[in-house]
Amino acid sequence: MVLTFDELRQIKHSLPTGSIAKIAQQLNIEEQTVRNFFGGDHYKDGKTADLHLQPGPGGGVVTIEDTRILELAREILASHS
Repeated sequence: MVLTFDELRQIKHSLPTGSIAKIAQQLNIEEQTVRNFFGGDHYKDGKTADLHLQPGPGGGVVTIEDTRILELAREILASHS
């Protein structure tokens, strides 16, 4: 999946309070891993994440190989609309 870094950040900022913890719990990962994902950090649990940044407009282009965090975030947003 490809989107801009700004789009990724907008999704994070639109999530209701407690969503980071909920996503982490559902995926059985650390909350910091979820925060890092939305911050464009390249590391997940001390290893390189499935997230690649390329410079460009809109904060650059983000290519996401493992979309589970993003999918759960979008589900949360859809349920709060």
